[in-house]
Amino acid sequence: MGKKEKNITRRRLRSSYLTSLISVTLVLFLLGLTGLLLLDAKNLSDYIKESFSFSILIRDNAKEVEVKLFQKTLDAKPYVRSTKYVSKEQAAKELQKELGEDFLRVLGYNPLLSSVDVYLKARYAQSDSLRKIVKRISKYPIVKEVYYQESLLNAINQNIRKITMFLLVFSALLLLIALSLINNTVRLMLYSRRFIINTMQLVGASRGFIRRPLLLRGAIQGLLGGILAAAMVAGIIYLLRREFTDFYLIRDYQNVIILITGIIITGVLITLVTTYFAVNKYLSVEEDKLYI
Repeated sequence: MGKKEKNITRRRLRSSYLTSLISVTLVLFLLGLTGLLLLDAKNLSDYIKESFSFSILIRDNAKEVEVKLFQKTLDAKPYVRSTKYVSKEQAAKELQKELGEDFLRVLGYNPLLSSVDVYLKARYAQSDSLRKIVKRISKYPIVKEVYYQESLLNAINQNIRKITMFLLVFSALLLLIALSLINNTVRLMLYSRRFIINTMQLVGASRGFIRRPLLLRGAIQGLLGGILAAAMVAGIIYLLRREFTDFYLIRDYQNVIILITGIIITGVLITLVTTYFAVNKYLSVEEDKLYI
């Protein structure tokens, strides 16, 4: 009978440990997805900002050599991501395509000017920075006018700030929920071992002696849960990159490695801390309260 009860107890402990491991893994997986979302949101905001451009209208008497030299000068600027030269003829073709009729035949000449479209780097896509840049560019002799939509840029930045704030608040709430869930999971696992802890105290084992193997078990559980969650996040990244190449924006693998490492470290730290406090609770509880 004693052997049978011992086997039942072992099976219950294994089942409790497995259930706890699955819970920790799923919670860490959700945290990893949130981190992935934040990384992707940062890249997405940079992508949107770098898609914003302004046009530099070139004087009609400017020579092509001067325009090419001017474009190379712009490309060398630290705030410029890329430039695109649009000739008078190309501008006329694009306008004809939009209007759906040949306006050149009606006017008899091409009234459009050549232009250089400038795409800024993300950190310079701000209203104050753009005004300074436009002021500098306007001083070049071949520049007739600089055209840009400041209201559009302001709208882009405002929407990005709102989305970023929402994601940060959501991430903070999810982290609190994750801490609570993992804490409860660890407490439930240790609840099934409360009598073993009490028995070890009765035979004279010190608190440190009792605590060490449980902390080690908790750390291993957090490590395993973190590795499993990191593998699941890596699988999601792989699937997204394979199925949605045009839409998935994460290109910096260093950030992905940091994210995966962070998931594993977070798993170990959370389980260690929660195990420590849970063990201390059962080390301090009175014997008659173990049955509650």
